Amino acid sequence: MPALTVNGKSHSLDVPPDMPLLWALRDVIGLTGTKFGCGIAACGACMVHVDGQPTPSCVTPVAAVVGKKIVTIEAMDQDPVGRRVQTAWREADVVQCGYCQSGQIMAAAALLAAKPRPSDADIDAAMAGNICRCGTYGRIRTAIKRAAEST
Repeated sequence: MPALTVNGKSHSLDVPPDMPLLWALRDVIGLTGTKFGCGIAACGACMVHVDGQPTPSCVTPVAAVVGKKIVTIEAMDQDPVGRRVQTAWREADVVQCGYCQSGQIMAAAALLAAKPRPSDADIDAAMAGNICRCGTYGRIRTAIKRAAEST
């Protein structure tokens, strides 16, 4: 029975070790902020942090994250960088349909944690794995820059 540490809490799960982390988070633990998009790690909707690194939860088996620190969108307001990103997202009015936004925020927060003052190239590289069907990329870039400036 794998035990996962998610948002600072331990969860003992009765799931197969090859179950994708996404389904353990959503269906077993009940954290539904992380979204299913493509199932092949191509869209970024399922992005979470594993030991501080942005990780696509749709292709990451539960067994691969046992003993690691998992953070989901539900805990971003507890992290100073995550709070800045969420505030900048609201100020820049990024969200249109909103489906991809939890993954976008997770990727942006990981970027700013690693590079507090990212260049445009850094932003492009960090956000390349996140697709927004509504095309809010300009507002996403604005929000990331705003969050970087708010330190």
